[in-house]
Amino acid sequence: MSDVTAQPFAAVYRAQSMASSFGFAVRHSESFWFRGRLPEVTAALRPADGGLALEGAAKVDSMSVVAPAELRRHLLGPEFFDAERHPEVIFRSTDVRLLDGGRLEVDGELTIKGIARPVAAAGHYSPPRQAAFGEVAGLDLQATIDRREFGFDWQAELPGGGDALGWEVRLEVDLLLMREDAGSPARTD
Repeated sequence: MSDVTAQPFAAVYRAQSMASSFGFAVRHSESFWFRGRLPEVTAALRPADGGLALEGAAKVDSMSVVAPAELRRHLLGPEFFDAERHPEVIFRSTDVRLLDGGRLEVDGELTIKGIARPVAAAGHYSPPRQAAFGEVAGLDLQATIDRREFGFDWQAELPGGGDALGWEVRLEVDLLLMREDAGSPARTD
């Protein structure tokens, strides 16, 4: 028995920025998860070569963090995202698998700070359904990366020993997708 389900996405579906985001979380001081969000997201899920393709980007300077302004500036600077030279985080899938029970697996290439690396993500999808404002669907994906692979090498030692920031970063992507009409693109705001 196959674990792969029928492909319900027969058109192009674009992310709606009002309810879509790219988030990250990294262990801080070996005590808590420091979280950030890049809410300015563009993405499209479309039929491609008998399967599906997912592409998206998030604007780095849209970063929202609960932290002092100087920490946000540090995150946008060269030691982390380097937003001036690399204004977007970009993803392009190489394989999208819709599985039974609404599960989803996606392989692709993630580019952060101008560095592209393969990444595997897993999560869930909600198949297309009619809503008051059009045909909608949803994707939520999670992945874990080693931040050093993307040039995020900054580290500080804690006063009692140990690293200030963990090397592993959790990524979370939530997309509200709306079917694009054949004659006009869907709104993304």
